[in-house]
Amino acid sequence: MNNRSEVDLVAPDALTSEQGTAPGTLAATGGEVGKNPLLVALGERVRTLRARRGLTRKAVALAADVSERHLANLEYGIGNASILVLQQVAGALQCSLAELLGDVTTRSPEWLLIRELLQNRSEADLRRARLLLSEQFGAAGKDSGRSSRIALIGLRGAGKSTLGHMLAERLEVPFVELSREVEKIAGCSIREIYDLYGATAYRRYERRAIEEAIRTYPQVVIATPGGIVSDPATFNQLLACCTTIWLRADPEDHMNRVAAQGDTRPMAASREAMEDLKQILAGRTPFYSKADLTLDTSRQDLERTFEGLVELTMELTTERAK
Repeated sequence: MNNRSEVDLVAPDALTSEQGTAPGTLAATGGEVGKNPLLVALGERVRTLRARRGLTRKAVALAADVSERHLANLEYGIGNASILVLQQVAGALQCSLAELLGDVTTRSPEWLLIRELLQNRSEADLRRARLLLSEQFGAAGKDSGRSSRIALIGLRGAGKSTLGHMLAERLEVPFVELSREVEKIAGCSIREIYDLYGATAYRRYERRAIEEAIRTYPQVVIATPGGIVSDPATFNQLLACCTTIWLRADPEDHMNRVAAQGDTRPMAASREAMEDLKQILAGRTPFYSKADLTLDTSRQDLERTFEGLVELTMELTTERAK
């Protein structure tokens, strides 16, 4: 008996969709000519995953609760599936939706094996794995200046600029306001970068600014923009090449400090603004918490906060000198 799957036996032009689609089915998007490259690539991944697991199309269609005809349309790149159908197909193929769609960890068997090793690990285990990989392949452990570069991270209003400038003076090292360096590189203001070129361009300038600061200064205090954690590559470099300190504060303190700086725009719709700020802080906290040290700047005056920052810095320097 021939064990080849149906995908090898059915001609693509025989897989046209019926008029209309029922819930849980795939809509046809055209014939051989003018296929969407994204849908073609998706279909190839479905076929590859099905072959890797040794499943027939009939078995996958049954497990996914979709018709065999529409699964064939998907495999040949002429079926535009809903996200729910793709989730059902991923479940039938015993893979994640990300793997079906083709994220970076599907590019090679090694990626898949590494991902399997890390799956369901605790945050502590993942952090240990990240540090080991960084030491092996990144700059951490190889950059002798890491302990002499201090980068302050946190939301706007945490005190990064004020405390960073004071700390640099105390340590007698240069102070770098990364936002100003971004503007120098771009030749325009932050607002103009976003308005003219978009967030992607801003992140690119930000990465260049970090690289130049690290290359230029073996000893420095850097005040970073609050959203630097949004780009994993830039944040990884910061963690690898600088001692990072998260200046943590309550949302109310962030809001009040921004207003005290003369920016009253967030207060125009204070309830909505506060909710947005809380959501941003909640979303970034898991990344801010990767810093080497954390200093709570809420409910204390500037001088006490600064002394706490100096104390943290001195303790770290002493610890690393041992």
